[in-house]
Amino acid sequence: MAGADARIVRNTTLVIVALVALRLVAAAFTPITFDEAYYWMWSKNLAGGYYDHPPMVAYVIRAGTLIAGDTELGVRLVSILLALPMSYAVYRSAAILFGGVRVAATSAILLNATLLASVGTLIVTPDAPLLVASSFVLWFLAKVLETGRGAWWLAVGAAVGAALLSKYTAMFFGAAILIWLACVPKLRRWFLSPWPYLGGLVALALFSPVILWNADHQWVSFAKQLGRARIEDFRPVFIAELIPTQIAFATPLVFILGAMGLHALTWQRTGALASRVLIATMFWTIVAYFVWHSLHARVEANWFAPVYPPFVVAAGAAANIAQWKPRQRRLVDFCLRWAAPVGILMFAALIVQANTGWLSGYRRDATVRSVGVGWRELAAEIEAVRARVGASCVLAQDYGTTGWLAFYLPPGTCVVQQSQRIRWVNMPEPDPALLAGKLLYVDELRAGGRPALNELFAKVTEVAQLQRKRGPLVIETYGIDLLEGARGEVLDRSPPPEAR
Repeated sequence: MAGADARIVRNTTLVIVALVALRLVAAAFTPITFDEAYYWMWSKNLAGGYYDHPPMVAYVIRAGTLIAGDTELGVRLVSILLALPMSYAVYRSAAILFGGVRVAATSAILLNATLLASVGTLIVTPDAPLLVASSFVLWFLAKVLETGRGAWWLAVGAAVGAALLSKYTAMFFGAAILIWLACVPKLRRWFLSPWPYLGGLVALALFSPVILWNADHQWVSFAKQLGRARIEDFRPVFIAELIPTQIAFATPLVFILGAMGLHALTWQRTGALASRVLIATMFWTIVAYFVWHSLHARVEANWFAPVYPPFVVAAGAAANIAQWKPRQRRLVDFCLRWAAPVGILMFAALIVQANTGWLSGYRRDATVRSVGVGWRELAAEIEAVRARVGASCVLAQDYGTTGWLAFYLPPGTCVVQQSQRIRWVNMPEPDPALLAGKLLYVDELRAGGRPALNELFAKVTEVAQLQRKRGPLVIETYGIDLLEGARGEVLDRSPPPEAR
């Protein structure tokens, strides 16, 4: 490797390691979100599947807590560290598809500059391991293209299987690969080879625990997630949200480079045909589905995680090998120079805002309800009430509150969601004796009122109203009720909508 190339590789490695270290620091003092608390509870009872998603997120969290304990850092540790192999996979993909260390280094750094990667690996959801697996799918497909060796299809199958264990969105990789092979004449020979089909069997074998879990639970997870593709209420207003949210999550300068890269690959024919088509199919196949989905429901910004590896490779091609007119070149150079600093600044601002509320003058923002700021203090108050009234178990109405209570109350405290029991089907039921005594019910005070607790218990007494706060801002007020004399079954075991 030439001296200049070695210097680029070294500097790229140092930048990515520094960004990962920054996320680890942020992870240690940022309270977990309600989704993370929910998935942390999954990790205590590992299984082949769960009501909402496949199991990979639970395994990632379990690995982290084995190292760093049941802490915010422990929950997030492995997810953040997976950014290192993810970055390497993107680096190698770009180097193979478009040649040169500069394209590869640019792609890897730009991916880490996005909020999708920085926040998306810090806040552990199924999209975090999906993003990592997607990077390896792209890399291994590039290896198929580079070497022509059929054995690389087994690696593709393993990466797709890992992606399927992360989130059902990975099913679209199959369509993307088929379109790629069909559109590139020299690749059509693979349709007559056993290797791609063997790779498919590898993916199916890895995914089989999810299939078996669903078969044992009335196919409830498949019905819940795959049913979202069906349009029952046409509401195209959600389409208008797609581009603004992706500009924010990609960060504006990376978004510009990625968009210019996709344009260059399609219209300027930058790069070889097989490379261009691979990037296009891996990107547009999933984007097309989410545009369809947005015709009737909101598409969350982090759902686009699997398209980010091809998107940043396109951005790297735009910055280094595409031909531009002088004005466009100046824009590309500006975006390339400032993309990483802007991404780091946006990440730092988001972490500061989520933890303190300073940047909005303590007013509400998009993070205030999902990030558990104030929950440690609130849980201490709830525990004091529980000990004072002698309650043996704490009940909650929703999975987010249940997760936060379980995470922040003292270890071993009985915490259970009173409804939606399908969410906890992998967990052992609480000891019936704990549900037979006094119970503490925790629920947010809402305008719509509280559940009809008087129908379930002989005596319902409000014993406290407690607030969760971020600085001077009251985020939520919780009513704390003492429940005594259960009239029957405490837990609502109604089947989920998908099983009715």
